[in-house]
Amino acid sequence: MADHTDRDAIVVGSGPGGLTCAAYLAAVGMRVLVLEQHDLAGGNCQVFRRHHDGNEYEFDVGLHYIGDCGPHGSIPTVLRGLGLDGRITFRDLDPDGFDTLVFPDLTLRVPADWDEYRDRVVALFPDETEGIERYFAVLRRLARETSALMADSGEDAPTLLEWGLRPLADLFAHCRLSREAIAVLDHWSGLYGSGPRESTAVMHAVIADHYMRGACYPEGGGQVIPARLVEVIESLGGEVRTLARADEIVVRDGHVDGVRLDSGETVRAPVVVSNADYKRTMLSLVDRAHLTNESLARAESAVMSLPLVVAYVIVDVDLAARLPNTNYFVFPTYDVEAEYARLEAGAAGDAPFSYVSLASVKDPGHAALCPPGHSNFQVMTLGPRGYASWGIEAGPAEGGPYRRSTAYRDRKERVTEQLLAQAERVLGPIREHVVHLETATPLTQERYTLSTGGTSYGLRFSPDQTGPLRPGYRTEIEGLFLVGASTTAGHGIAGTMIGGVRCASAVTGRRLMREVADGAVLVDPGVLPETPRDWDPVAVSRGTALRARREAGRAARAR
Repeated sequence: MADHTDRDAIVVGSGPGGLTCAAYLAAVGMRVLVLEQHDLAGGNCQVFRRHHDGNEYEFDVGLHYIGDCGPHGSIPTVLRGLGLDGRITFRDLDPDGFDTLVFPDLTLRVPADWDEYRDRVVALFPDETEGIERYFAVLRRLARETSALMADSGEDAPTLLEWGLRPLADLFAHCRLSREAIAVLDHWSGLYGSGPRESTAVMHAVIADHYMRGACYPEGGGQVIPARLVEVIESLGGEVRTLARADEIVVRDGHVDGVRLDSGETVRAPVVVSNADYKRTMLSLVDRAHLTNESLARAESAVMSLPLVVAYVIVDVDLAARLPNTNYFVFPTYDVEAEYARLEAGAAGDAPFSYVSLASVKDPGHAALCPPGHSNFQVMTLGPRGYASWGIEAGPAEGGPYRRSTAYRDRKERVTEQLLAQAERVLGPIREHVVHLETATPLTQERYTLSTGGTSYGLRFSPDQTGPLRPGYRTEIEGLFLVGASTTAGHGIAGTMIGGVRCASAVTGRRLMREVADGAVLVDPGVLPETPRDWDPVAVSRGTALRARREAGRAARAR
C-alpha cells in the first residue's frame, strides 16, 4: 500500500492517556491520527456488550469508580480544557462509605473524609491508636506534598523526601501496626496491583487521597469518556482509526518517521506518541538497533504490575433496591504479605480478595446495563504473575493460543467459582439467579489491549519505578514520546489523562496542564457535535471509517 505523509502526529493506542494526548494536540492545531488495533477506542475505559435471549447487557472493562471529580477535580479540569464541560455527568458513590471492607471478623465502611476514615480505623484497633495516627499523618503529608509538587508550587517536601520512594511495608513497620490493621489499611493496593513490599508509600498516599476527594462513576458507563475525546479529535480534523494495528514505529537517522501497520501501510509523521505500554513500545514496536544498551536494559528489566481477573455477572434480582451505593472488598484472610508473595511468584491459588462493583447500583438509570428487575455487577481479583499458572507458555499478543486449553479453562472455572463464593458473602445467595456469566483473565486483557502480562496498571509502583524513576514522556529517539499508565503521572483514568496532557506539553513545549488549571479552554464547545437523544458512545468510539462501513453494511442488509 502507498505511504502517506499528511499527519503532524500519530498516537499508537487509544487508552484514555492516548486519546487525551491526541485531543490536546488537535486542540493546539496539530493534524492527529490515532491508531487502535481493536474495533473500539478507549483502552481500559471501554465497555463490551452481549446479547442473550433477546436482552442486551453492557459491561465496563476497567472503569469501576474514579475520584476527584468535583468542579475543580483533575478529570473535570482536563475535560474543561477541551470544551467538554458539562458533557459528562459524574455520579457520587456513598460519601459515608464508598468502599466497604469485609474481613473474617470485622467490617469497615471507608468514607470520603480523611479524619473520619482515620477515626473509624482507630475504633477498630483502639490499642494501636498511636501507630494508626502516625500512619495517617505521614500519608496525608505525602499526598499534600505530592499534589504541591505536581502543581509546580515550589513548596518544600520533607515527607516526600523521607518516605516517597520507600516501600509501604517500611511505613507499616515504622508505625508498628498489627497484621490485621495492615490488612485493613492496605486495601488500596488492589487498585494498583502490588503488595506493601513492592509498592511505594507515595503511591498508596496518592491513590487514597484521590478517593478522599470523592468517589464517582460516569453516568452512562466508562465508554462516555473516550467517546467525548473522540468527538474532540474528529471535530478538529483528526482521525481515530480502529482495526489498525501498529506493527513498527519507524525510525530513520535517530528520528521517528511514522508507523507501519500490520496491513503493510506506512503512515508518516514527525511525531509518534506510543500509548502501548513501555515494554511493548521499546522491545516490540521500536527496532532495538535504535536504542542504547542502557535503554534496552531498562526496558527488559522493567516489571509490570499484577494483572486482574474479572467475572461479569447478570442476575435476575434488583440489587439496587436493597444495597447501598458502595463497592465491596471481601478478604478471606489478613495475611496480605503471604498473598502478594504467592502472586508475585506466579503460583495459582485461591483468590486473595474479591472486589465487587455494582454497576446497576452506581448508575441505575443506564438502561443498556440489563433489563428491569435485573442487576449487572463485576467481581474481580488480582491474578498471579506470568502465564504458567494458566497452563500457557506464550501470550496472545505473540500469537499464543489459549482459549481451547483444558488447563486454562479449568483454572478459569475455578477462579470464577471462588469469585462468586466471595461475592455471596455480601450479596447473599445469587448463583441460582445468574442469567449471564463470563470471566476475563489476564490473557483476555492482553488479547484486546496487547498489554504486557495482561496488566491494566502499567509498570509496578516499586521504589525503582515510581515518580521520576518511571519513564518520562520523551525518549532518546527524536520525535518519539510515551504516554499511559507506565509513565510519570501513573495509572488509572485520572493518572493517564493527566499524563496525556503532560505528554502533549512535552510535544508542543507548552505548559498545557497549567493553562487549563488556570481556566484556559482550548476548544470552542461550539465546534463539537450536538448530542442526540439516541447518542451511543460505543458507536462514536468506533471512529469515522468503521462507523461508515458499519452503516453501509446495515443499509445493504436492509435493502
